[in-house]
Amino acid sequence: MSRCVAILRPEPGNAATAARLRNAGLDPLPLPLFAVSALDWTPPAATAFDGLLLTSANSLRHGGAGLASLHDLPVLAVGNATADAARTAGFDVAHTGSTDVTDLLRNAPGFARLLWLAGRDRTVITHPALAAVISVYASDPLTLTAAAAAQLAGSVALIHSARAGMQLAAELARHGVLPDTVRIAAISRKAAIAAGPGWDAVAIAVTPDDDALIAAAYALAIDP
Repeated sequence: MSRCVAILRPEPGNAATAARLRNAGLDPLPLPLFAVSALDWTPPAATAFDGLLLTSANSLRHGGAGLASLHDLPVLAVGNATADAARTAGFDVAHTGSTDVTDLLRNAPGFARLLWLAGRDRTVITHPALAAVISVYASDPLTLTAAAAAQLAGSVALIHSARAGMQLAAELARHGVLPDTVRIAAISRKAAIAAGPGWDAVAIAVTPDDDALIAAAYALAIDP
């Protein structure tokens, strides 16, 4: 027996993950819990910084024309997907983190004035090299219908972020779907903790990327 795998991330990542799940022989259930949109922002003078911190490819998808004035700044990227998007957008990637932003900053010395292009809703980061933060996109939560929430019972849900874990738990509670009817695969331990307790089973990706997350979900989706 194979359980369907719910994809909670926004587009275009939702469709990309669905394709990877099909290639892995799993049945995707697209149920995005967020919609991403661009914010108005004014790029600062690139000369005020010595590097650009990017923690999501959404900063590049929705950064708009203002990104061009920052092309001379080397990029510190969290994850291969963000690094690939930065290169496609014309940036040089100096470092790619394989775990989280804290480890990326710890393992990339030599930067003293970083500009972080981020989402409006984000985890607070404190680091002496972080000189400024600008919000360039918003990720707004979406509500599930009762029918959509009911589909999650018996599924494996992919948790791509801490916010997604919290939103999933809130939506299930709102519709009276018990967490012990759902298995979750989380992209990090932090994301798993944010989802709260009571799940039927929990798996955590060995690295914070889609391929590792799908591998973690596979073991939960295939029942003997």
